[in-house]
Amino acid sequence: QVQLVESGGGLVQAGGSLRLSCTASTVFTINLMGWYRQAPGKERELVAVIAKIGYTNYADSVKDRFTISRDNAKKTVYLQMNSLKPEDTAVYYCNANLRGSDHWGQGTQVTVSS
Repeated sequence: QVQLVESGGGLVQAGGSLRLSCTASTVFTINLMGWYRQAPGKERELVAVIAKIGYTNYADSVKDRFTISRDNAKKTVYLQMNSLKPEDTAVYYCNANLRGSDHWGQGTQVTVSS
């Protein structure tokens, strides 16, 4: 069983920055951790993922603006979001894939005003 606790969302003006954090409570090693987001009326979409060895993958819409990183010792994944745009407004969910099963955080709201 994996519990994910997120923090760091909020309201920011366009062009601003936010940093999201997500810590996993588990005794197991998690290979893939990542962030997804869901805007009102839209499907949940991948933002970025990172493997334990550091491999990363980003959605095209956030490349060069967002950076995902992780601290394996703390079982924590971070998402540094720079140059935020109104279209980045969504609920951001932390994800951990453990032995093929997806686990989700409760979500944190990110709102970018124009």
